[in-house]
Amino acid sequence: MPRTHTLTLAFALTLTAVFPAVAQEGSALSPRVVNEAAVPAVMAKAVDDFIIPGYRNLTEKTAAATQATAKLCAAPSQATVDGARVAFSEMVGAWSAIEVVRLGPALEQNRFERFLFYPDRKSTGLKQVQAIVSKHDESATDEAKLKGKSVAAQGLGALEYVLYGTGAESLLNKDGDFRCRYGLAITKNLDTIANEFLAAWQKPDGIQAAWKHPGPDNPEFRDNREAATELLGILVHGVETVKDQRLKPFYESKDDKGHPKLAIYWRSGNTMPSIAANVRGLKTLFDVADMQSLLPEDSRSVAGSADFVFKSVIGMAGNIDGPIDQALEDKDKRAKLAFLSLNTNDLLDRLNKDFGGAIGLGAGFSFADGD
Repeated sequence: MPRTHTLTLAFALTLTAVFPAVAQEGSALSPRVVNEAAVPAVMAKAVDDFIIPGYRNLTEKTAAATQATAKLCAAPSQATVDGARVAFSEMVGAWSAIEVVRLGPALEQNRFERFLFYPDRKSTGLKQVQAIVSKHDESATDEAKLKGKSVAAQGLGALEYVLYGTGAESLLNKDGDFRCRYGLAITKNLDTIANEFLAAWQKPDGIQAAWKHPGPDNPEFRDNREAATELLGILVHGVETVKDQRLKPFYESKDDKGHPKLAIYWRSGNTMPSIAANVRGLKTLFDVADMQSLLPEDSRSVAGSADFVFKSVIGMAGNIDGPIDQALEDKDKRAKLAFLSLNTNDLLDRLNKDFGGAIGLGAGFSFADGD
């Protein structure tokens, strides 16, 4: 039996053994009603214990990346190049954990796209970054002027190219002076955006107040049901993003040879670590907000089922190490990618159909359509 099928069968048997009712019934769970009394506390925990700490962690990593890049520009060497790259990877990890909150402040002033422009389907952004580097466009080394340029030229993708793209070896000496100063402007810009995220969510009478107090006069949520829908929507959209925008571009099926250069962060080797961080962030939100308290008492097994698959996806993503092009050429790692793809689809069903159905949204509720 092929290894991929063995992994799939093993997972299915394990899930059935641990959660027999959910595994057999799936989306056939009877529609219920959300535990409305629990909603305000769940929303408050989501803000206080996940969103704000997540953005605070991001500001720490963007500040560290700025400092590391400044050291590189001041004294180029292998050690300072390595320091800037480590700081970049840590910043990617922090961002990947909180980028799932793609609403509110993230949608204002193009903050999300300015922080991460992806996917770059026609390599338009890459060409802009390459042009800045090749032409030594000094305006790109000024944070204020960089902010006015294309979103593709000022975020993580641009910084990854600076640190890892063609010609990055020039960073080892003064030949890379312009390249480094451009990278420094990018890190400063990212640090500014990260602090804007944090400030917006920390403002007592801002979006956090709307999240914590659903009601008829609330501009965001007229009632507890709408609030619960938004929170579950973060989870569903987050898993959909991993499935459709993170995995599918470079690995669609076991018969597909793969497209490593379509993978996010492929140059820096952060593809799988970022995917693991995406799902880990979603699980953290699910846990710290105590989302299982939204479920009727007799449907709590749905939360246990989702938790099991969360752990499976995170663990498997963490087990696929090394450059993504090498992973696609490795039989064992391709089997793990197949397993990861299968379980990401399963996780999406358990959140959208099972959890959504159990809190009264009904099987087949489409967050993607905004219904």
